[in-house]
Amino acid sequence: MTEKPLTRKQALAAVIQALGGTWDTERAVLALRVSGYRPANGEAAGKEARRNLRELADDGLIVRSDADEAVYRLA
Repeated sequence: MTEKPLTRKQALAAVIQALGGTWDTERAVLALRVSGYRPANGEAAGKEARRNLRELADDGLIVRSDADEAVYRLA
């Protein structure tokens, strides 16, 4: 039986849960790259990371720790 690969969001969620701490765009980009995401450029990588962070916050996994910055932590 073949397992489906994780989505980028699932991969990022797993890394965040394993490592904890605070998460910003730069750290999320690095985690996505380690999980196999190969963006076309740095701008695309940042957009993907921010989108996934927002979705994980919407799902309740992480919360924004500062209203003025896009920095998150585990809920």
